[in-house]
Amino acid sequence: MPECLVAAGEPAIPVTAVTAETLARLDAPARAWLAAAGFAAAAGEVALVPAADGGLARVVLGLGTGDEPLLAGVLGGQVPAGLYALADGFADPALASLAFALGAYRFTRYRAGTAGSRRLVLGDGIDGGEVMRVADGVYLARDLVNTAANDLGPAELADAARALADRHGASLSETVGEALVAARLPLVHAVGAAATHARAPRLVDLVWGDPGETRLTIVGKGVCFDTGGLDIKPASGMALMKKDMGGAANALGLAHMIMDADLRLRLRVIIPAVDNAISAAAFRPGDVLVSRKGLTVEIGNTDAEGRLVLADALTLAGEETPDLLIDLATLTGAARVALGPEVVPFYTGDDRLAADLARHAATVADPLWRMPLWRPYASLIESKIADINNAGSSPHAGSITAALFLSRFVPDGVHWLHADIFAWNPAARPGRPEGGEAQAIRALYALLAERYAR
Repeated sequence: MPECLVAAGEPAIPVTAVTAETLARLDAPARAWLAAAGFAAAAGEVALVPAADGGLARVVLGLGTGDEPLLAGVLGGQVPAGLYALADGFADPALASLAFALGAYRFTRYRAGTAGSRRLVLGDGIDGGEVMRVADGVYLARDLVNTAANDLGPAELADAARALADRHGASLSETVGEALVAARLPLVHAVGAAATHARAPRLVDLVWGDPGETRLTIVGKGVCFDTGGLDIKPASGMALMKKDMGGAANALGLAHMIMDADLRLRLRVIIPAVDNAISAAAFRPGDVLVSRKGLTVEIGNTDAEGRLVLADALTLAGEETPDLLIDLATLTGAARVALGPEVVPFYTGDDRLAADLARHAATVADPLWRMPLWRPYASLIESKIADINNAGSSPHAGSITAALFLSRFVPDGVHWLHADIFAWNPAARPGRPEGGEAQAIRALYALLAERYAR
């Protein structure tokens, strides 16, 4: 919960945002002080303007060219402990307030932090509940991604989903270990089989809302640690693999926003939670596995396991024909080669959905970019002995071929969107501390809130 946001309180120190041009609007004493301090209103530059009694009169935040909407996220690390309030110069005070909260996030499970020592009063006209629920969802996703894999395996990920279900009055079921085979979830079982005795694979299924409302299903990839399997990763490739459940973490963060806002939706969240480990029970390169859908899958690479567990989960989701099906997954390195760590590629055949999502992504500063489901590339995942191969025959178009693989398990006629997220900030930026990150879900929530608010 973001303790840095408060609805009211004692008198707060005002924060004014300025460009080099609007700096002249400040009172003469403030301008003189800023000039003496060499303040140039560069993006993210912060100046503390003293009062006559030696206290802090105001904080001035430089906007630079004004093209970074989350600049208020730098404040938490540059102002002293205290209570603040946004004053003049912020084009979108609600987004700036959220940015403050996002920048104030600290992961304190393993090391003490100073969360809550710098607080922001939510001003008049700002929907405090909306800002709080979005920040809370982001915090939840970040906390889960940042947690070390020894403390967050499939069982603990399921526990996090259950805690969220209990919080919002949702129902939750788990299918665990060998029961996955009887439940016709063979790919989930196969990927997690090597870790069955220590960290059993499972499928988590959360349901919330009125069955008569629009049906939204979110599938989140929950690979809690990915060694690569028998096609083992090098040590450098495994260093961040605790974040391979980032799709599931983001699915739960988005689910929180939806349920807390009481949107007019019947929500279902499906998480295949596994470890891709190594043992005598591990699936092998060259194996042919039969999916829930009945399609046979040749294993070209055991390190392309995420699309396998998603295949069964998407098939399960599609069996009730939801009105909208979204999957979130840390799926391919190719997505990062194409767009880097900050911009999320997404895939959908629904032009209206794509346009609406792009619009909201720009508005809430949650960058996404539509990529093509280029059907001719399906030849790259053909198999000579099975219906499909889980790994492409070419180093090219890896994110696209992964999306095409998933599309084979989505029923015709279902509106589907796949986001290939990174779920990590390699370096700190305004509102985005280094470490686990929520990606795509603020934009998705804004779209859903626009369509399904009560």
